[in-house]
Amino acid sequence: MILGDVHDPLLRQVLPLAEELEPAGGYTADPVGDGPASLVPGLLQKYQGRVLMITTGACAVHCRYCFRRHFPYTAGPHWAEAHSAALEHIARDSSIQEVLLSGGDPLTLVDSHLSDLARRLSDIPHLRRLRIHTRLPIMIPRRVTDELCAWLRGTRLTPIVVVHANHPTEVDRPVAEALGKLIDAGIPVLNQAVLLRGVNDDADVLVELSQRLIDMRVIPCYLHQLDRVAGAAHFEVPTARGIELVRQMRRRLPGYAVPRYLQEVPGELSKIVLA
Repeated sequence: MILGDVHDPLLRQVLPLAEELEPAGGYTADPVGDGPASLVPGLLQKYQGRVLMITTGACAVHCRYCFRRHFPYTAGPHWAEAHSAALEHIARDSSIQEVLLSGGDPLTLVDSHLSDLARRLSDIPHLRRLRIHTRLPIMIPRRVTDELCAWLRGTRLTPIVVVHANHPTEVDRPVAEALGKLIDAGIPVLNQAVLLRGVNDDADVLVELSQRLIDMRVIPCYLHQLDRVAGAAHFEVPTARGIELVRQMRRRLPGYAVPRYLQEVPGELSKIVLA
């Protein structure tokens, strides 16, 4: 079902809107170059020293601005087959030090599968870090279980969890308790947000989000410029506006509470720092 105008900043992120059907030049199915970055099915590399594993196509919620909303998840091989090929490639390349588990959302998988994958990764001697990119602790906080914390804490690799909250009302008490459980287990937790028109393109909103995250001991690490994925043009905020918002945040927050404003450009050797 396609809806008309929606003003609630949280609903705008997840409900299909009529604006998605409006054509927009420069918006594509693969705005960040995932296709050319594929090494083997389910394994991407864009930057030196780290690779990204597509663990699943499932998510807790289908964010309408997601840069992988058109990703061909069903075209790839079965989970076990894909991961065996990815692990073999990682083991052969000693320049790889960090593996990012992404998707979809890796925490939609059961902990027994994830702990087994972490064990197999930890057996590769040149790997040093394991990064989990997930929205589950924000959308379904009870997903942060004792078993999850145990396998993250128990791996030889340094675990880092990157969550995704765009608006301060997303980080309520259950979310704080879930993130606190990870942090109390000794697992660093960072937040990434996407700058979205009608959701968080306001200095007061961004300042409050950073303040709530810091109070929860979560580092507000990244603020991403929207990736130009087809169907998401109505979310775009001009970069000049984004730079001004970050300037306002710097005037009101300590340096550690101001996220880096970044843009991903296909083919670049790193993300571009805008502010």
